[in-house]
Amino acid sequence: MIARLQSVAFLGIDAVPIEVEVDVSGQGFAGATIVGLPDAAVKESIERVRSAMQNCGYEFPRYRTVINLAPADIRKEGPIFDLPTALGIVFAEGQVAPQFIDEYMAAGELALDGRVRPIRGALSAAMLAKERGLRGIVLPAENAREASVVEGIDVIPVTSLTEAVGFLAGSLPLDPVVTDLDSMFADRSRYDVDFSDVRGQEHAKRALTIAAAGGHNLLLIGPPGSGKTMLAKRLPTVLPPLSLAESLETTRIHSVAGELAAGTSLLATRPVRHPHHSASTPALVGGGTVPQAGEVSLAHHGVLFLDEFPEFARQALEALRQPLEDGRVTIARAHTTVSFPASFMLVAAMNPCPCGYFTDPRKPCKCSPPQIDKYLARISGPLIDRIDIHIEVPAVPFAELRGEREGTDSAEMREQVVAARRRQHERYADNGTTINARMGNRQMRKHCKLDDAGEMVLRQAMTELGLSARAHDKVLRVARTIADLAESPDIVADHVSEAVHYRRLDRQL
Repeated sequence: MIARLQSVAFLGIDAVPIEVEVDVSGQGFAGATIVGLPDAAVKESIERVRSAMQNCGYEFPRYRTVINLAPADIRKEGPIFDLPTALGIVFAEGQVAPQFIDEYMAAGELALDGRVRPIRGALSAAMLAKERGLRGIVLPAENAREASVVEGIDVIPVTSLTEAVGFLAGSLPLDPVVTDLDSMFADRSRYDVDFSDVRGQEHAKRALTIAAAGGHNLLLIGPPGSGKTMLAKRLPTVLPPLSLAESLETTRIHSVAGELAAGTSLLATRPVRHPHHSASTPALVGGGTVPQAGEVSLAHHGVLFLDEFPEFARQALEALRQPLEDGRVTIARAHTTVSFPASFMLVAAMNPCPCGYFTDPRKPCKCSPPQIDKYLARISGPLIDRIDIHIEVPAVPFAELRGEREGTDSAEMREQVVAARRRQHERYADNGTTINARMGNRQMRKHCKLDDAGEMVLRQAMTELGLSARAHDKVLRVARTIADLAESPDIVADHVSEAVHYRRLDRQL
């Protein structure tokens, strides 16, 4: 007898439908074989399934058994097929009569005693079940809350193989998990940090407000202990709240990558990724024999913070060019090409020289000019061109550090950012763009017109600083954001001048 169940595999962050076919022939020598391009973890599942079935009171077939994972040209990975395989064997042998086998998708890893362990990618699996018109999906109880954010399907939590068999046989009613998205967002969309924690650095806060308002990339340059890391980690607190669509997409990436915390349904705050400077190129942008999401994708709709920017491997930094321009990472392999979303804000921090004190008036710099030039040359010109704003973050004076007066807080900055983003959404409503940093050339010609004074400032900057064509466009985009923050429909000379001021590395340190 043959039993068929619906399950799922993953290609990047996208779920792919898999049909698990189990044929217990009733003749031939005992033995079970899995076909359909399985990896080692899938092949080993036979022993897990055998022990789980026996410990739950089910008989493992004494005859030849074939498990086919179709389509056969997609590589199957991981223990996600344990549960549907065991269910298929139970139903194919006629040990239990199935009732809802065609209406539900199933996925889960089995322990030797029959317990169902959590898997990766539950959210993507639930979205696929809805897309295919199924009634619901049977998942490990630990994954049920994550999958339940998908409306229109029943997410059935199971803790053991026995529960899954009983439910699909119609003998054990189980209630689907339901999640109140509104209350969940209200409870979890709070940050534990605030810009009021940062003493001084009002100039840097202004630059961060501009970066958040327009979605611009940012480079902070300053001596050790000046607050660069504190500033960068508080940037998400002034960004607009995640929309449901953004949250779903971001959560899918973290779920498939195994980065979603236990018990988390959705990411309600924007992610901040902070990889160490020893990170490899695949770790940063994604890759591997089986393509996996990297830090740039895990920072999707959030912030990627690269501290000690020049200390990263040159190859890893250069690999950032495509995602910074396109908002996606494409990883090509011999048999497949996988694309991961990677629309993030890059915030990088660096010292002005190897010792860190070149711009610090209180401590002497011990670096020679050739050493400083060599240090700065670790970051290529094309990469610097892709960073809209570079500013200096000086050491905080003692009076500001110990003063009672608090500086600008996140609420005040967020209010300005949200208002500026609203103007951008209205401006680009018919063009598919949402923020100034993503403006195309046609949109720039339409929305970044300058008066004579502004043209003169920009011409002088291009001549004296030797700005590239890309840097020219970055200045205009930043100037447009500054005008939006000032509630100005037009870009004036002061806006251009401030935008040019933020091209710190195009000027001599």
